[in-house]
Amino acid sequence: MRLTRPPLNLTTALFAAAVIGLAGGSLLWAAGEHRAADAAFAITAFVALVPLAWTTLIALARREAGVDVIALLAMAGALALGEYLAGAVVGLMLATGRALEEYAGDRAERELSALLKRAPRSAQRLRDGILESIPVEAVVAGDTLVIREGDILPVDGVVTRGPATLDESALTGESRLVERDRGDRLRSGVANAGPSFEMRATGSAEESTYAGIIRMVREAQASKAPLVRMADRYATVFVPVTLATAGAAWAFSGDPVRALSVLVVATPCPLLLAAPVAIVSGVSRAARRGIVVKGGAAIETLGRARALYLDKTGTLTLGAPHVRRTLLAGTALDEAELLRLAASLDQLSSHVLASSLVASARERNLPLALPSDVSESAGAGIAGNVDGRAVRLGLFAWVSREVADRQAAARFERRVMRHEGSVIFAAVDSEIAGAFLFDDPVRPEAPRVLRMVKRRGISETVMLTGDHAAIAEAVGIAIGVDQVMSELAPEEKVAAVRQSQRERTTIMVGDGINDAPALAAADAGIAMGARGATASSEAADVVLVVDRLDRVLEAIEIAQRSRGIAVQSMVAGMALSFVAMGLAAAGLLAPVFGALLQEGIDAAAILNALRALGGGRRQGPPLLPPGVAEALRAEHRDLLPKVQTFGDLADVLGDLPPDELRERLARIRETLADVLEHERNDERQVYTGIAERMGGDDPLAAMSRTHQEIFHLAGTFERAYAGLEHREPDAEDLVDLRRTLYALTAILRLNIAQEEELYLSIEGA
Repeated sequence: MRLTRPPLNLTTALFAAAVIGLAGGSLLWAAGEHRAADAAFAITAFVALVPLAWTTLIALARREAGVDVIALLAMAGALALGEYLAGAVVGLMLATGRALEEYAGDRAERELSALLKRAPRSAQRLRDGILESIPVEAVVAGDTLVIREGDILPVDGVVTRGPATLDESALTGESRLVERDRGDRLRSGVANAGPSFEMRATGSAEESTYAGIIRMVREAQASKAPLVRMADRYATVFVPVTLATAGAAWAFSGDPVRALSVLVVATPCPLLLAAPVAIVSGVSRAARRGIVVKGGAAIETLGRARALYLDKTGTLTLGAPHVRRTLLAGTALDEAELLRLAASLDQLSSHVLASSLVASARERNLPLALPSDVSESAGAGIAGNVDGRAVRLGLFAWVSREVADRQAAARFERRVMRHEGSVIFAAVDSEIAGAFLFDDPVRPEAPRVLRMVKRRGISETVMLTGDHAAIAEAVGIAIGVDQVMSELAPEEKVAAVRQSQRERTTIMVGDGINDAPALAAADAGIAMGARGATASSEAADVVLVVDRLDRVLEAIEIAQRSRGIAVQSMVAGMALSFVAMGLAAAGLLAPVFGALLQEGIDAAAILNALRALGGGRRQGPPLLPPGVAEALRAEHRDLLPKVQTFGDLADVLGDLPPDELRERLARIRETLADVLEHERNDERQVYTGIAERMGGDDPLAAMSRTHQEIFHLAGTFERAYAGLEHREPDAEDLVDLRRTLYALTAILRLNIAQEEELYLSIEGA
């Protein structure tokens, strides 16, 4: 149960009156003025009794009364039996509880309130060379805005004249400044930490990221956690037990003072504030890390979850796919025309791969047409007419429905599935025309996060995806999920989540529009890096403002800690109250000493609940200087596409003419030289520095051994290349080259993945 909270000024006045009255009465008693002291104590108790009686009557009228009744009876009984000092101490206890609640609530909501206070009220719009200040509500898509140093970005947009140096800490919790260049997307709510720049608004303020976050924050502040309601239910049991104990003590002893002692020690109104204080503190701590929790209910649910379901694309992968290769199915269309038709249709698709397909076509300056008669099945595919041709894109099962030659289509599918990566099949005029292979790297932190959530009590991790089973299984094995469920439509994702809910509390993590139904269906839905106004963030209970999977782990850790502290504070405090009631019923506690004891129990419970504001993972000194790990990860992002070219060449070795093969092998040789230089720098500089800080004889021996194998394979490739300088390759040469290229691809990808996890761990990310 939660005490009906008076306004802050009344709370302060009641606390001051209680302190002054109790102190004044004590001085009078010490001076021998016992009657005057009793009067001071009685007035103190009466001052606290009047507002309590009023709020209790209101609660009774609403049928919400709980332990307030015990407090009211305790003070009234103290006045009736002449135990004025005990009544005054109970009054001080109530006032202290209210004051602690005000303090806890104000501190716990500070980060959330700061988000609301930061909301910009105006924007600087540039129109016809004139800069004008307008209300933020007047900004529309297409407006050019000037963002001055120190300004908060009022809407989402794109940099048109920059670069921009931004402080995103209010949203993400990251103190490091970020750079955004021309064409980069911007989110509202971040601060300009550098010189002024210009941006083009991509939506109104109401549609912006920050507006969505503010809506979610308001929901968070208004909600009440199930754990708080559980405390209310405890109170409904506690009241009759207390009254029965007090009545029994009076009946057996014949002394009404014993009953009063029981009532005094059973006045845990501030105690039951411990649960909401801990939960709200968890919401506050999450906000500091860019995790917007829509109220205490989500914290409580996350804290008891035992299953974690995750979407693949954009959640377990980086969500920035690019077209790696186009495979043709033998139709009359060439690669450029197939890409043009597909990209034209995908201009109207919301799928995460669609924008990559369109971007690939635009990079090649292909003229895109406006499609007509477009229909899209979320998570399955899109169909429409482009320049008079019927085009279908999406999953093979969906695309092949309208295909005339099913056998040829099935043979083509088997051919495509030998390749790794996400894939979109294309049919044109009822014939399978080809497929687009995408690279969407797995998030480097994904394997580590999945291992860590297991240590936090998550018993099952499941990946949900609409991708083909072979592609999904490869990703699932790479990241270490317990189960992979592939080729799922959005409604099938919902069914999978609901099936899990029958057995355990389930979390769903996703990022796209097609994930919104599953996010809403789960016990707790987490939207990854979602904009505030998107369907996924509206459906989710938790929104990660920063697009990082490790914040899912942090959200779970914060929730478990907050819930644990809430239960601990509540149960421990109640148990101590029951012990004190037993002592009071046995006549071992006078009313005044019982009141002092209960005051200590209640204050300790609330202060313990405030621990949820901090704590968490302990971090030692960093093993890498600030920013170095991020720079190394940036190098890896540049290296991965180069490494992939090794495997791509191995796929087609036998199909290339000798001259083209020799040319591509020369390019591979140049690329390999760059890769080896990177690995040597890691070995000489990075590994040495980390090892010195970690201590031990050779803590990175396994990583260095991987480097040695890379250098060995590079030597093997160099010898094979040298042997082909003056002759054409034979079948054995091709076998050796293919084996070496595949081995280099595998071990380099493994090495990069290992280093990513190492850097994430030692950086404390």
